[in-house]
Amino acid sequence: MTYEQVAALVDVEAAAEAEDLDYKRELTASDPKGKEELAKDVCSFANHTGGILVVGLAESGGIPSKIMDLDVANWDAWLRHLAQVIGSTTAPPVRYEAYPLRDPDDPKQGFLILAVPRSAHGPHAVTTPPVKPSEKVLRYPRRAGSRTDWLTETDVATAYHRRFTDAADRGQRLLDVEREALAGIPASNMPKLLVTMAPEVPGDMPINRESYERHRGDILQELFFERVRIGSRRLIATADERTVNYQYCELHRDGAGAWISGLPVQGLSFDGTQYNYADVNVVVGELLSMVQHLATHARDRAGVSGTMLIKAAVCEAPYRHPQGPPRPHLNPMLPFRIDQNDKWGTPRLALSTQACAYADAEAVALVDDLADGGTELVQAGALVADELVQAFGIPEAAFTGRPRSGSPSSR
Repeated sequence: MTYEQVAALVDVEAAAEAEDLDYKRELTASDPKGKEELAKDVCSFANHTGGILVVGLAESGGIPSKIMDLDVANWDAWLRHLAQVIGSTTAPPVRYEAYPLRDPDDPKQGFLILAVPRSAHGPHAVTTPPVKPSEKVLRYPRRAGSRTDWLTETDVATAYHRRFTDAADRGQRLLDVEREALAGIPASNMPKLLVTMAPEVPGDMPINRESYERHRGDILQELFFERVRIGSRRLIATADERTVNYQYCELHRDGAGAWISGLPVQGLSFDGTQYNYADVNVVVGELLSMVQHLATHARDRAGVSGTMLIKAAVCEAPYRHPQGPPRPHLNPMLPFRIDQNDKWGTPRLALSTQACAYADAEAVALVDDLADGGTELVQAGALVADELVQAFGIPEAAFTGRPRSGSPSSR
């Protein structure tokens, strides 16, 4: 950020205070009331999804209204003061980053930025004596929309339980999420691509009436899905239930997620045997899109930071998956291959040297890199895709074109 960018937020309704954004005209952390207020602000972000505190910008109704530059000439003194106050008024101490945005016309004046990530060591408590009497609270604040609420005793107990169980094997969490998604899809004998992701440090996506409507609108705008409903500690999105391009996605409260996509296939006869085959460009394109959107869910809805465990699998039918459902009583299933169409879409260019009933691959990457969709996403996707296609006898999954029209990645 720059000073000019923050100054330009004045009177911008879209820049209103939110779950991860707060404005203060000044930072008065020298008296008991000011210290309590600062401790409450940083704890409420750390106990939720993290956030940014902009000091030096007044607000009216949550919307930035006036620039109130601070004296940032002695920045070292600011850092010492913040470290002393936050370290002595929060338990366990909240981790944060602080830096100035100086006015180019007067470098001694500017804004103070406090960036507080979601904490894996919560809940964080305010330890200062209460300035105002508080009833039925334990002084554990958490951000709720554009305001701060206090955790109840049940909330605190649950948060402590999560702190001590979050260190459990994330690989098992990945398998659990994968198994639950497979149990939710209808019977099928058609090929599927399954991407499952789990955060190394879990996040927390609150699910209530307000957040459901907001997340539902965001998910439907992405055009991949037609319906969004609430499940147990998750959102479930589906589309094209009666077609080959079936989509089923579970977005968990802790930032984990699983997405099952029906692969469009074409029939072919090879050495006297009938096969289904999917184009390698479609497989890779959809894989990249699914990884990116699951990472975006983890980062933006659940407040996940750090690394994500990624697992991708292709199977000629869901029951071929080790955790899949029983074999359905449907039309006979054909063996599955991965090949390629020429640049005009036909005819088929043989890549596979053998059919494969099931293949999987895993990788680890930073959630921000995956969600941003840059080079790191391609690198992680290439690592996973290469391992998948090697099970079909293909050396590497060279992505040579756009995915099919109508696929998640092309939409």
